[in-house]
Amino acid sequence: MDLVTFSMSALIFFPLAAAALIAFIPGDRKNVIRYATLLATMVLLGGVLLGMTFGGNETIAFDIQQAGMQNVVSLPWIPTFNIDYFLGFDGISFPLVVLTALISALAMGASWTIDKHVKGYCVLYLVLLGGMMGVFISLDFFLFYIFWEVMLLPMYFLIGVWGGPRKEYAAIKFFLYTLFGSVLMLVAILMIFFNSDLRQLTPQQLVDSRVRLAGVEQIGSPVEHLAAATKYQELIAAQETPVHTFNILALQQMGQHTELFDREAFFGQSLQWWAFVLLFIGFAIKLPSAPFHTWLPDAHVEAPTPISMILAGVLLKMGGYGIIRICYPICPDAGYDLAWVVCSIGVLSMIYGAFAALAQSDFKRMVAYSSVSHMGYVVLGLGVWSATVVGDPVSWNMGVKGALFQMIGHGISSAGMFFMVGVIYDRVHHRDLNQFGGLFGKMPVYTSMAIILFFAGLGLPGLCGFIGEAFVVLSVWKFSALLAVAGAFVVILTAGYILWAVQRVYLGPEYKGKHEEALTEINLREMAIAVPLCVLAILFGVLPNTVFRYMDATVDAQVQDLATWTKETKIPRLQQERAEQEKTAAAVAPRLDQQAADVVAAKGEI
Repeated sequence: MDLVTFSMSALIFFPLAAAALIAFIPGDRKNVIRYATLLATMVLLGGVLLGMTFGGNETIAFDIQQAGMQNVVSLPWIPTFNIDYFLGFDGISFPLVVLTALISALAMGASWTIDKHVKGYCVLYLVLLGGMMGVFISLDFFLFYIFWEVMLLPMYFLIGVWGGPRKEYAAIKFFLYTLFGSVLMLVAILMIFFNSDLRQLTPQQLVDSRVRLAGVEQIGSPVEHLAAATKYQELIAAQETPVHTFNILALQQMGQHTELFDREAFFGQSLQWWAFVLLFIGFAIKLPSAPFHTWLPDAHVEAPTPISMILAGVLLKMGGYGIIRICYPICPDAGYDLAWVVCSIGVLSMIYGAFAALAQSDFKRMVAYSSVSHMGYVVLGLGVWSATVVGDPVSWNMGVKGALFQMIGHGISSAGMFFMVGVIYDRVHHRDLNQFGGLFGKMPVYTSMAIILFFAGLGLPGLCGFIGEAFVVLSVWKFSALLAVAGAFVVILTAGYILWAVQRVYLGPEYKGKHEEALTEINLREMAIAVPLCVLAILFGVLPNTVFRYMDATVDAQVQDLATWTKETKIPRLQQERAEQEKTAAAVAPRLDQQAADVVAAKGEI
């Protein structure tokens, strides 16, 4: 096993191995279990940060100049169905890998208040971490789906066992919603797989897809050179039956350079149209977008604080990641046609989530609905496509980068907001906004950090929440000025519920709830979690290029590929359809004129 294979696999299997070792620690040694789990998350974070810092080394290092997949691992897994153990990351997935490692380590620090079944909690927590990493670095569709499902069970138990009074209801609701989306995704995956055919790709496209060689040179090695790809293409071209694949990169090439997914499926719509819709619904449930969002407030309210941090900071981002990684590159024709639908869903989520947050009296539920609103910016930014019709991919480029930055910024601010709510809840055991007040006088250090994080969620310039929202609103202007104005208007609503909550909780004359004596200043453990989030919220707001520099090359390349597809494939297709419609109308017009003349003549005779 080479170093790259070991390092990439460690992102997934190191947390699982740590979980297996922790399972052997006696359950009554709670602090040992906690520290062991924290150490595992810190080691994983350290490895990822080293890869981020020292680009170019033969580990999990990341080269910001490279647009394609890096640190690719491709090993045969189920050769009968061309299913591979296929891992890698690029400028879209690597920032999310770093975010996952960071939030997981901080959330484990916030788990010290968990006192029931500590060993079971820590084992499930590490299994969840391994599943989240697997989703972001899997490049085989089948493997991606497995890790997507792996996350479901530990999160179900983490909410259902360690949650609040209605934990069973919230856990079942989360499970059913996510499972429903997963079933739709599975149907779409099968539709795409059984219509794929590697024989349709050119040797260069096979190289770009890192497709596995079979029968050429070394069996089991990914194709990396044009000569080997040419031999492989000649080999599979002689086969009489299609060569199906789950390779996500190959499926992207098929979606943009072949007509394999364009055949009519149901009700006059193409196969890729239906695949896009099914995949989008599955990912929109995870985001979540209205009207698929109703599981989120219940899950957040009942989940313990660290699990709410994971849920908001990482799990929601998987929906946006799936849309930009899978939906648009594999189903570009459907993405183009449904741009208005996607953008409208994004704006609806933004407005609905903001109004719902304004109506809440539960502090945690308010923050939960704010996530629905903020993730609407992600959907809107990813949906801004048809501005490329005029030969200007800049708008969509700005939208995609704004959406990805929003995912990172929201991961920091939302995890911070949920943690700050949890700090108060651990002391006074309630979240009623109407019973708070005057916390600044009792907990000034805590209040100062909480205001930084809540203002980051507000989108205040100079903090991490502003950049992504601003880029998304700017990107949508060419697509629709009305949607741009609506997106800008949501900023006012966001300021409304954030400032109102700050005024009711931290300012005001006095605290009106129970357990006032428990309102003590934030301790060192809590500061160790809050300070990094506050620092990053400021850093990403003041120096946004600390994030953009990692995604620029990859996003530029993907947007340019789809802009080229729009110009060379979609526009000629639309022009041809328009010409055929005009030709049909011209052929029908004389008959209609003759029929009208006959009617007039008949009336004259009468």
